[in-house]
Amino acid sequence: MSEMSHLPFRISGTRYPSRRSPVACRRGMVATSQPLAAMAGVRVLLGGGNAVDAAIATAAALNVVEPMSTGIGGDAFALIYMADSGEVRALNGSGRAPLAATPELYRRRGHTEVPLYDILAVTVPGAVDAWTTALDAYGTRSLAEVLAPAIEYAEDGFPVSEVVAAAWHTIAPRLRDDPAAARTYLVDGLYAPLPGEVFRQPNLARTLRQIADGGRDAFYRGPIAEAIVATSDALGGLLTLEDFARHQSTWEEPISANYRGYTVFECPPNGQGLAALLALNILADDDLAALGPDSPDALHLQIEAMRLAFADAFTYIGDPHHVEVPVEALLSSRYAEARRMLIDPRYAARSVRAGVPPVGEDTVYLTVVDEDGNAVSFINSLYHGFGAGIVAGETGIALQNRGACFVLDEGHANCLAPGKRPYHTIIPCMVLQDRWLWASFGVMGGFMQPQGHLQVLVNMIDFGMTPQEALDAPRFEVLTDLERVALERTFDPALRAELIARGHRVVDSEASLFGFGGGQIIQIDQNSGARIGGSDPRKDGCAIGY
Repeated sequence: MSEMSHLPFRISGTRYPSRRSPVACRRGMVATSQPLAAMAGVRVLLGGGNAVDAAIATAAALNVVEPMSTGIGGDAFALIYMADSGEVRALNGSGRAPLAATPELYRRRGHTEVPLYDILAVTVPGAVDAWTTALDAYGTRSLAEVLAPAIEYAEDGFPVSEVVAAAWHTIAPRLRDDPAAARTYLVDGLYAPLPGEVFRQPNLARTLRQIADGGRDAFYRGPIAEAIVATSDALGGLLTLEDFARHQSTWEEPISANYRGYTVFECPPNGQGLAALLALNILADDDLAALGPDSPDALHLQIEAMRLAFADAFTYIGDPHHVEVPVEALLSSRYAEARRMLIDPRYAARSVRAGVPPVGEDTVYLTVVDEDGNAVSFINSLYHGFGAGIVAGETGIALQNRGACFVLDEGHANCLAPGKRPYHTIIPCMVLQDRWLWASFGVMGGFMQPQGHLQVLVNMIDFGMTPQEALDAPRFEVLTDLERVALERTFDPALRAELIARGHRVVDSEASLFGFGGGQIIQIDQNSGARIGGSDPRKDGCAIGY
């Protein structure tokens, strides 16, 4: 008998290949996809800042050290939990389409859909306003203080981490198409930095200093906005100074579902968190724990629930300030039961569509829990790698291509319209037991995100996995045609064969480092109060606690 078998518990790092164990601490913790960014947040916590201060510091640092995924040219969403009230608030920091944007204009220019890597895909960046809105409401440190680590990394340089370098290399050919992007984000304007190479971003450092000194108005009403609009004008875009001056983030009531006694919170539409809650509701009456994590039955049920949830999400989610989104009806138990009845426990449905509710890509995720138990679940994104592949002059700002999520069909809830927010893929998540925080987590990765939320929660709640195990576990991804499903190569081949036998159109996953998302989790031990962190081995990051 081995020495390990005498332990009164199982070492979690032995279940899946990463062999990481959860990180545990008593006070504060930050978990994100790049260690230098996590350390930026920890520095703020150690300096007396709270979870909100640390979250913004981490997000800003990620703009520098993982620049293809996030930045001040993109959007942000957050769920914020304050321990003294036990309430969760949702912050929508997504930007809007230009006031001049209409489907007719796009069609006149020869487009049947919003072009992906083009100035016409650029919406107003919402991140900076989201950062300052969160700090104004709950922060204890100034904007200059929380931006200081990011400015330091940008001015002095940082050694590029391995997964970030691989992503950078993949996107480099597109950056060469834009002279400002090549000058800013390629070494000598030609190639992506190698792992370990020190990379500096003086233009971005200067821009961050302007924001640190002048606040959100330095971005939305000053020379930064002027530089972005000038770039838009030069490329035939639609952005104006009025679009920037009008922008503001919004505080919203989070949406939630009860899953086996846990209250799961998501941001409301225009985000796609609704899809995760719909899938959880569909699965609520299935005894997944009895089936087990390696069961083809459990995997089949999750895939089918996710297909049905996406069919509804793709049909109904839009900007609620422009269209009615029937959230309450979609999340009703009556609707969940109707959708559940469509699942054959043995065979995949040939096709799925949205129901009728009863009446009546590249992204970064981070989470922080501070010493007082306050928590932030935060996500910041440019959508695709380096967004539209366009950098605004000498600002160092890569502009997001989030407008590509709009459709041009006037009858659709997510149709492009002036000043409208698009269907948004980035979604933070938070889970409470009664009024107490149980977990703050997210899984970045475009349309992988709600299905990442589903799989992580099933792994932790139904299968009893630790945060690290829940992230290490192999994942499926229902593709956006809702007909095919990709499986990570680490899945048991027998499971793959069984799904195919059940009629699932299983496709080979790409042999890359970038598929199936990247998650971060901080769970609270309900007995000791310890913070238990996990960080996805698919990324460079880590959880750091003290």
